[in-house]
Amino acid sequence: MDEANKQYFVQILKRYRLGEATQEEIKFLESYYNLFDLNDALITDENEADYAHLKDAIKATVDQRIAQYEKKPVTLPSRSGWIRYAVAASILLFISVGAYFLIRSNHKADNLTVNTYKGIVPGTNKATLTLANGATILLDDANNGQIAKQAGVKITKTADGQIVYQADTDAQQQAVQNTVTTPKGGQYKIILPDGTNVWLNAASSITYPTVFKGAQREVTLNGEGYFEVAKNKAMPFRVKSTLQTVEVLGTHFNINAYADEALVKTTLLEGSVKVISAANSTLIVPGEQAVINRGGNGAISRQQVNIDKEVAWKNGVFSFADEDIREVMRQISRWYDIDVIYEGDMPNEKFFGEISRSSNLADVFKILELNNMKFTAEGKTVKVSYSK
Repeated sequence: MDEANKQYFVQILKRYRLGEATQEEIKFLESYYNLFDLNDALITDENEADYAHLKDAIKATVDQRIAQYEKKPVTLPSRSGWIRYAVAASILLFISVGAYFLIRSNHKADNLTVNTYKGIVPGTNKATLTLANGATILLDDANNGQIAKQAGVKITKTADGQIVYQADTDAQQQAVQNTVTTPKGGQYKIILPDGTNVWLNAASSITYPTVFKGAQREVTLNGEGYFEVAKNKAMPFRVKSTLQTVEVLGTHFNINAYADEALVKTTLLEGSVKVISAANSTLIVPGEQAVINRGGNGAISRQQVNIDKEVAWKNGVFSFADEDIREVMRQISRWYDIDVIYEGDMPNEKFFGEISRSSNLADVFKILELNNMKFTAEGKTVKVSYSK
């Protein structure tokens, strides 16, 4: 942390001790104090007493919040002391708070850093629709209204950017396959012919028929998608992805099946689903996640998870919990459409916190740099290094 940022922290801490800090500054300190423990340079003989007072006050607040979780199972990362309290109370948000700290303290540096990443912007709603005959339509460029018609089915783009399938009652419908693909730096929402809502994350695709016929509704997913499945007891809904098939009647769930991730994860928010692999199958309930290791034999494990974190991407947020820098950068590279190169050894430290997916890449990197990470950009290639 540079001298300007250090002095800014010291000033806030002093105002806090004197009862002069604003609510915004108090919130910053309460959320960010765990990072101070890891940065001895911030604590001096002059402000040590002030900092101790801050920690005592925060501990009382955290203890009260922890009491709210006593009746709920909470899985804590392997941390100790104050960080353990912060994780349990869900206030360990040093990434998002760090953005506030840096932007607030050095506007000139911010502008210079933004210029370093000129041309690299957050993702937007964009995707390509591939029709059965191979024709492609750029959905973000297409005008609202009917954009295609095939096999007796009309495809319409609505005013809010979604695509909707509507069978033509005057024609005989045939089930032909369509695919919607999002690039790196893109996401999109589709309403399937049966009324199922699907949100596709960046660098993902879904293939589906223009009309569902037969005993089941089946689609194929690559990458990550969130599903709100229309109920139809007579026709189960099946999602095929790498290493697994997920079968449901009507429910809300998320599948993360990116090829560059070690785990294939299915997270259930509502209803029930059956996850089927080559080895076995299992039912999961809301709040659970089925996990298949790509390096394994297809075995499925189940675990309780924070569902808000698992679907944070859909709500416009990066959410990190006990993830290393490579896991963090895989999410960032997909959303900002960058290539990542690692120079030297990477740290074993884990990252916790949240930050808006609409943030400038410069802001994201300045937050991560608080943990001794360094980022340099050449075009859309970012080099990542670490120094203690």
